[in-house]
Amino acid sequence: MILKILLKFAVLNKREEVFHFMIIINIKDGESLDKALKRFKKKFEKTGVMRELRSRQAYEKKSITRRTEIKKAIYKVGLNRETI
Repeated sequence: MILKILLKFAVLNKREEVFHFMIIINIKDGESLDKALKRFKKKFEKTGVMRELRSRQAYEKKSITRRTEIKKAIYKVGLNRETI
């Protein structure tokens, strides 16, 4: 017997278009609910819905967004130089 867990949710993109996503998790015989929930959480995180919601809570100017991306890139390059 295989059970399915379905979650349907809607996401607005930057153009205010609505996209509907559905996450399907197949639960096999003898599989614990904890493992199924763990797989569900991983799939849900990959969709990036929570990240998008948090970013939409407060408006951030494009110049500030660009600046933070540049700072992150500089930080990553610095990390790579230290490991070499």
